[in-house]
Amino acid sequence: MIKLLVVDDSLFMRQMLKNILPRDKFEVVGEASTGKEAISKFKELEPDLITMDITMPDMDGITAVKEIRRISPEAKVIMCSAMGQKPMIREALEAGAIDFIIKPFDKDKAIKILEAMSL
Repeated sequence: MIKLLVVDDSLFMRQMLKNILPRDKFEVVGEASTGKEAISKFKELEPDLITMDITMPDMDGITAVKEIRRISPEAKVIMCSAMGQKPMIREALEAGAIDFIIKPFDKDKAIKILEAMSL
């Protein structure tokens, strides 16, 4: 079972992602709505995988990825971004994210990426 932390400032987007995940493979162990909250939950829950929104209040996802990777260099973070954010996606990958999923989520693509990155 893959322990997943879902980070997005939109409750709707967190719910949408949780609803498409196969429950026999993924366990959502926590949720966060800001980058600071994501770092705190990461330390507390030690998930196998994190999905991270880029644009959030308080602390953006790119800054949060840098901090999480500083704490745990092997942390696996997959960015979730809206269509027109290509420069931000590049910056997130340079910051340590291992892949990205485009919102709105394509269920099959999202699951494929999450499964591949959890190995």
